[in-house]
Amino acid sequence: MRTMAAPVLFFEAIVVALAIPVALALTDAPPAAVAWGFGALAVACLVCAGLLRHPWAYSLGSLLQVLVLACGLLVPAMVILGAVFGALWIAALRYGRRVDLARASSRPVGPSR
Repeated sequence: MRTMAAPVLFFEAIVVALAIPVALALTDAPPAAVAWGFGALAVACLVCAGLLRHPWAYSLGSLLQVLVLACGLLVPAMVILGAVFGALWIAALRYGRRVDLARASSRPVGPSR
């Protein structure tokens, strides 16, 4: 699952970081709060991508998907992007298991020659 879920979080971090100037232009919220909030979310996506070797990191990744969707309160386009990345996250979890099982079944059991 990690091989498919990590890129989703990586590209999601890029999208969230690129949404900072848009959020600053579209909202009346304090600029520092918007920049730190979106920036922290982008960094959290990157950190979570690196932590996917732990089973609990997938729950954290799911929480991050909800937070990206919630960014739509400030930037309406983030609702669409959050939904797209949420669907990619679900697909990565679902099909990532299949990829892992296929890789595990194709490995030779004995010593290779």
